Amino acid sequence: MRLDRITLKGLRARGRHGVLAAERELGQEFVVDATLFVDTAPAAAGDDLAKTVHYGELAQDLVKVVEGEPVDLIETLAQRLADVCLAHELVSRVEISVHKPAAPIPLPFDDVIVTIERSRA
Repeated sequence: MRLDRITLKGLRARGRHGVLAAERELGQEFVVDATLFVDTAPAAAGDDLAKTVHYGELAQDLVKVVEGEPVDLIETLAQRLADVCLAHELVSRVEISVHKPAAPIPLPFDDVIVTIERSRA
């Protein structure tokens, strides 16, 4: 089966993830990129939203996770986001990148990014 990609890039939300007390107390912006691997041919053939992933609703679900229960590691956050994507039965595989551009690193840097790829079991 051919798989197409639906990508949601640069989704921003404020979360309280991290191991430091200040990260939990103050929170910071996280940026999420999600690439869903989906067969979009049925949706395109019938111009039918019900046969694909509604990326607007997905964005809201992902933001709820980022704004929700804090975790120590962005690896854990990435896994939770992947689980949300894979809950959509049409998604065969997902790649999630979580950016933490304000990570508490005492050196000049542009971004910290954890990227994971998960498939439907």
